Amino acid sequence: MTEYLTLDGGRIAYDVAGSGPLVVLSHGIGDRRQAYRHLAPILIEAGYRVANADIRGHGESSMNWTSHDGSEAISRTDIAGDLLALIRHLGGPAVIIGHSISGGAATIAAAQDPAAVSGVIELNPFTKTQGFPVSALFTVPRYRRGMSRLLGTMIFKSQSLWFKYLDVAYPIKPADYDEYMADLAAKLSEPGRFADFMKTSKSTPADAEAHLSQLTCPALIIMGTEDPDFADPKAEGDAIVALMPAGIGAVTLVEGAGHYPHAETPARIAELAVPFLKQHARA
Repeated sequence: MTEYLTLDGGRIAYDVAGSGPLVVLSHGIGDRRQAYRHLAPILIEAGYRVANADIRGHGESSMNWTSHDGSEAISRTDIAGDLLALIRHLGGPAVIIGHSISGGAATIAAAQDPAAVSGVIELNPFTKTQGFPVSALFTVPRYRRGMSRLLGTMIFKSQSLWFKYLDVAYPIKPADYDEYMADLAAKLSEPGRFADFMKTSKSTPADAEAHLSQLTCPALIIMGTEDPDFADPKAEGDAIVALMPAGIGAVTLVEGAGHYPHAETPARIAELAVPFLKQHARA
């Protein structure tokens, strides 16, 4: 059942189920919280209270978030504030599992309030500023295919190109892939939804990178080896951990998975996440 947390500027939609230490799930841009539909039940069964949130502007959360000065409020820092507010509302602390943009948001939340966040698991995260390795467009076919569709989505504000990108980003298709994408297309077709997605896509990970050195909690970076967003997913994960204090971060690869391993290979993600949660999640 959808619940709502009212904040300054809008409200965040979420659902919560299970009992035990709190785990907060946060999805990536152009998606909705149902991206965790296969992983969340496994975590609940493993003994965790799982809160699954729609990031601002997405899913059932409200749109058109602005700062007090009237500027758009759609950064990783803004999402981090929402996650911290949800954790406090639910009586944390929590481990945050954040995908893509929400990986960066998880980093910021953990650095800003170490008492509220006991660990972070980042799935194919955008947590550091990105270069653009032009040579990889010629040498890494999956990167070329993904980037051409992703850049086209942003340049032409094209919903059809977004779904062509997703077809590349999901090299492993869940059994309900077609149904899920149809539902996602309907959601993004709601007035204002795709526009808010486009606003969020303009944010950069610089704010998250600035917080990496301030992390004090353990962090697990999980990268799909076939992620088309990165020319070298392992190198991206290693670079993120290298910016953290020594000894708190680790990188694990999921062979064959793309940018959405929590939907493509939920059992494998659970195999990695549950031992981390047993060690670091606190009631």
